[in-house]
Amino acid sequence: MDSVTWIDGSWVEGNPPLLGPMTHSTWLGSLVFDGARRINGKFPDLDLHCERLINSAKSMGLKSQKSEKEIFDLCIEGSSKFDTQDDLYIKPMIWAEDGLGIIAPDPSTSRFALCIFKASIPTGGMSACLSSYIRPMKNAAPTDAKAASLYANTGRAAREAAKKGYDNCVICDHEGFVAEFTVANLFIVKKGNVFTPKPTGTFLAGITRYRVIKLLEDAKIKVIESKIKPEELFDADEIFCTGNYVKVRNINKYEDKAFLNGPIFTLAHKLYWDWMEST
Repeated sequence: MDSVTWIDGSWVEGNPPLLGPMTHSTWLGSLVFDGARRINGKFPDLDLHCERLINSAKSMGLKSQKSEKEIFDLCIEGSSKFDTQDDLYIKPMIWAEDGLGIIAPDPSTSRFALCIFKASIPTGGMSACLSSYIRPMKNAAPTDAKAASLYANTGRAAREAAKKGYDNCVICDHEGFVAEFTVANLFIVKKGNVFTPKPTGTFLAGITRYRVIKLLEDAKIKVIESKIKPEELFDADEIFCTGNYVKVRNINKYEDKAFLNGPIFTLAHKLYWDWMEST
């Protein structure tokens, strides 16, 4: 079994049809989701991911049918259907079936599903370029939610990067400052200090980002949230990223500049894995 989905009280293998042509989310993009992990039998920050799903639903005008604990328990139950050594991606989702006056989602028609599938942690470094696309402003898109609709623009940026021969790309905000990678938060290291883009409402400051910042600060490594210009990336000693799918991953090439696995990335990676194994 590669995937299983909970819907309407039952677990279904494979990729069950959930959305119809009249479903609000199918044509008007009201779906929100979250992404958690089971790694080495551990569920790092699963409770925070369940909480964020409910908050994302509220931001989009949806209503969760399940409490945070109910979602958490379903994630554990579904994960138990896989072999214990399988690394998993855990994806709870909420969407609206109908709309209020068509366009706005009707919260009373909100539905919930939970999809869990095998997904190994990516290994090795990642190359990246600067994207020509930008992140939307918070008054132009639901940037405070993990909304599926946001990923259409991210997908365009990823496609552009792939055509240039890169694994990923750096996306800026409307002011021209670095926001994030397509699906991960960005960190740079200069002279032993760690810098990460200051949250401005244009991107999600991720759960893994928060965890890594705390672990580094506990290890007496200074982490500074600031506005970062794209050209500053060329002056960095190290670049790495954090995100639920990759957890902590180094950047081995940005545009035409190569980077080695530096000591801060190595420390961040070790601190995160040590913390996860201890939970």
